[in-house]
Amino acid sequence: MHELAITESVVASVRDRLGDARVLAVTLEIGRLSGVVADSVRFCFDLCTEGTPLQGARLDIVDVPGGAYCRGCRSDVELVDLIPLCPCGSADLDITSGQELMIRQVEVA
Repeated sequence: MHELAITESVVASVRDRLGDARVLAVTLEIGRLSGVVADSVRFCFDLCTEGTPLQGARLDIVDVPGGAYCRGCRSDVELVDLIPLCPCGSADLDITSGQELMIRQVEVA
């Protein structure tokens, strides 16, 4: 469950930037190909924010679909799981989206 460490890092990053400012909401972008389970991050968020200026903050998660460009058939494809394969059968892909894991926005009081 690496999501606990990831969530701790998110909280630490926000605190490093904002100090003791009260945080009302945090928005994360989590790509479907990132290997991070959004529901696990949600589960860990309240635990990691306890006793910090982020305690009680809302966590919003933007789900970023996986996408790639196939060099085999020269088309853009949607990737629905962690195995990058084009419907044409090629694995020669350039991943274009879905690997994101970033803090998109923080709302302070």
